[in-house]
Amino acid sequence: MTEATVASPSGGGLGRASAALASGTLVSRALGFVSAAVLAWTIGQQNQGANAFAIANQLPNNIYAIIAGGLLSAVLVPQIVRAAHHHDGGQTFVNRLVTLGIVVFLGVTLLATLCAPQLVTLYAGQGGSALKGDGVALAVSLAYWCLPQIFFYALYSLLGEVLNARGVFGPFTWAPVLNNVVAIAGLVLFAVLFGVDPAHRDPSSWDAAKVGLLAGSATLGVAAQALILIAFWRRTGLGFRPDFRWRGVGLGGAGKAAAWTFGMILVTQLAGIVQSQVALSAGANDPSVAVLRTAWLIFMLPHSIVAVSIATPYFTRMSAHARDERLDSVRSDLSGSLRTIILLIAGAGVALAAAALPFAAFFSHDTRETLGIGGVLLAYLVGLVPFSTQFLIQRTFYALGDTRTPFFVQLLQSSLFVAGTLTVLLLPQSAIAAGIAIVTSLAGIVQVLVLSALLRRRLGGIDGRRVIRRFGVYALATLPAAITGLLVLWALGGLSPLGQAGQASGFAYAGHVAELVSVAIIGGVTLIVYLTVLWLARVPELHELVPPLRRLLRRS
Repeated sequence: MTEATVASPSGGGLGRASAALASGTLVSRALGFVSAAVLAWTIGQQNQGANAFAIANQLPNNIYAIIAGGLLSAVLVPQIVRAAHHHDGGQTFVNRLVTLGIVVFLGVTLLATLCAPQLVTLYAGQGGSALKGDGVALAVSLAYWCLPQIFFYALYSLLGEVLNARGVFGPFTWAPVLNNVVAIAGLVLFAVLFGVDPAHRDPSSWDAAKVGLLAGSATLGVAAQALILIAFWRRTGLGFRPDFRWRGVGLGGAGKAAAWTFGMILVTQLAGIVQSQVALSAGANDPSVAVLRTAWLIFMLPHSIVAVSIATPYFTRMSAHARDERLDSVRSDLSGSLRTIILLIAGAGVALAAAALPFAAFFSHDTRETLGIGGVLLAYLVGLVPFSTQFLIQRTFYALGDTRTPFFVQLLQSSLFVAGTLTVLLLPQSAIAAGIAIVTSLAGIVQVLVLSALLRRRLGGIDGRRVIRRFGVYALATLPAAITGLLVLWALGGLSPLGQAGQASGFAYAGHVAELVSVAIIGGVTLIVYLTVLWLARVPELHELVPPLRRLLRRS
């Protein structure tokens, strides 16, 4: 393959790539919400059975993040872009990279699966935990089925990052749709065969068939997500032949870059263990691991659709600019993508905040759980704009080949997070989950400020004044949007008093369909007001978004 074939996307290519990524993410996240709702309906949310599955099904993500997340997300795209300058267009590099990855992933997955009891103990804790006795035993049984997901998560990311680096963006984002379809099918079959909540709250009632179907279908979904990418491999212009000669092709540089990122992910996971222990200390009847997980799923929706979809093709292009030492182009791409991401994320954040309670009620009709999820979501949303900003700035460092600086900033963020999370133990049990969420947001704000200052020094400027001015305009536009959203929420009965034993009496809480309709109306009206204010203010970034959107709608 020639070098020109793997060139970074142009302006129009960026728009098409972002649209493909956003549409795939939107469908995947929508199915993710359906999956989460079906899961809550099937096994409940705040009980030992639900917490056991939450711990077991999260373990593969945690282990994958430690052994592969840093290498795959931070290092591969710049390294593969640079390898395109090799005489063979990067074919040998990719062959050896994928071979090495498969060998390492298989070894780690086998080791982690054998250590399932120790891993569950590490994350679930002992005294004061919401998991005790049969609950811990159930989590271990589920973990044996779930931990093989490590290999397939890593394979999905490895293949996906190669596709992204070669300019093939769509399959990586659409593959999780298949995962969600398989997972939902498994949950529905589980409900048909074994019943729904509260039938599974007692962990001693779980037999091998229940464990195998629930955890096995979850793992099957992840496997399908990874293996479907093989069908799109030819689009990269590369073949594949296993190659175990791992020296002399540039993998050493990738390994050095990945070492710092490995440390960063390890620090993050250690902080995650502290979070898990503190969250579980709230007990089985209070917002705990499952509630934090649900709120985080909602929180990640705008970030995944907007920030990741825009940042991914920009990351590939900035890596090419950095390879060619065009720092002015890196600065230009960073400024443009930041202003666009913040514009859309701020609007999505205020829309999500206005619709937080009906959205939470979609996952649970228990008053206590609804308020718990809604409160945790609002606390997370405080840090939505900084979180998405940090995501792009980190990737700018990665494009420059610098993984050392983000490590030390992550170390600072994790230290602040751990200190704040331990302080949360002083709060009433019912406030622990929300406390963890607000600490997450505050530590993230510090992280993005430090990263921005360091990147400004590295690039000789990041167009900070213009970005800050635009952010001020966006923030002002959220005020009338938020007021409008709250008025619509009130009109739909979303602010009616919550009863002690049930749900509010308004339309916004009158069942799953009503809740989804309410979320769509509240969020849609809030977003329309926000965008209208920006349009009247003649914000250039918004006007620049209109032509590509029109072209996309015409093609649709």
